[in-house]
Amino acid sequence: NLMKKKILITGGNGFLGENLALRLRKNYKVFLASRNNGENFKKSISTNTKFVPMDVSNISSVRDAIIFTKPDIIIHAAATKFVDLSEKFPFECIDTNIVGSSNIARVAIENKIKTVIGISTDKAAQPIGNLYGFTKATMERIFLSSSRLSKTNFICLRFGNIAWSTGSVFPIWREMLSKRKIISTTGPFMRRFFFTVEDASKFVFWALKKQKLCSGKIVCPEMKSAKMIDILDYWIKKYGGKYKIIKKRAGDKIDEILVAYNELKNTYVLKANGSKYYLIDPETISKKPLSKEINSKNSKKLNNHEIGKILKFGLKNN
Repeated sequence: NLMKKKILITGGNGFLGENLALRLRKNYKVFLASRNNGENFKKSISTNTKFVPMDVSNISSVRDAIIFTKPDIIIHAAATKFVDLSEKFPFECIDTNIVGSSNIARVAIENKIKTVIGISTDKAAQPIGNLYGFTKATMERIFLSSSRLSKTNFICLRFGNIAWSTGSVFPIWREMLSKRKIISTTGPFMRRFFFTVEDASKFVFWALKKQKLCSGKIVCPEMKSAKMIDILDYWIKKYGGKYKIIKKRAGDKIDEILVAYNELKNTYVLKANGSKYYLIDPETISKKPLSKEINSKNSKKLNNHEIGKILKFGLKNN
């Protein structure tokens, strides 16, 4: 254990943080960090890892946690990520996603941390439609600039929705169905990229192995998308209930973009172990740039078997 490298996961008591801890603890000494100490304690027991209190919006708290844990690597997964709540409470979103990310970057550089991996979102790609997307796009710029200005490897991983995570629509639908037998949907014809938490964890693990290659870049995995109404139809057919369409939420759009039009010239494709990745390097013009943006409309679609697998994860015990 004394020889293991140390990883600090911010937002460590979240869905992704917990799964990462379980995946990484064999090869690393893992610390989970968040401001919710009750959840920190529970997740440290369930994952058999350590926890440390940290509020990313408070630079002294960040500094204390990093000095205490002395990590080799930071995985920055802490975020305010509800689109509608971010519109309603903009300062909270800015404090966590922008100030918090800036604090992580500053203290990582101060303490000569080897690598910082920031978890981003497809909502950070242009055109940005909501405050949450703006704050995550700002995190990307902070991290990429920090990579150029320091010896720390800063990497941004951009992907779509992690099914059943905090902020995912699926737990909300499940709650609606259990209480009223009706799912209210604000955007049945919207298309969204979906990842399982295992897919997301594997992607982070891959990036850890490819730290030098990914440093200073935004990295996106090839992702499949689905129209929300197709998921709803499968859900109702398999698990019962019904749905109704209600008023659209502020900040939502029909499609999400993984690699935007303004990033095409800076993007190249990497194929590894049967998977495809898009590497965006704002400092470099690609020798083989993409010809069109990667979005939820032109991407490969999830089939019914894949939709069923995603839904089963959260509905198997209900």
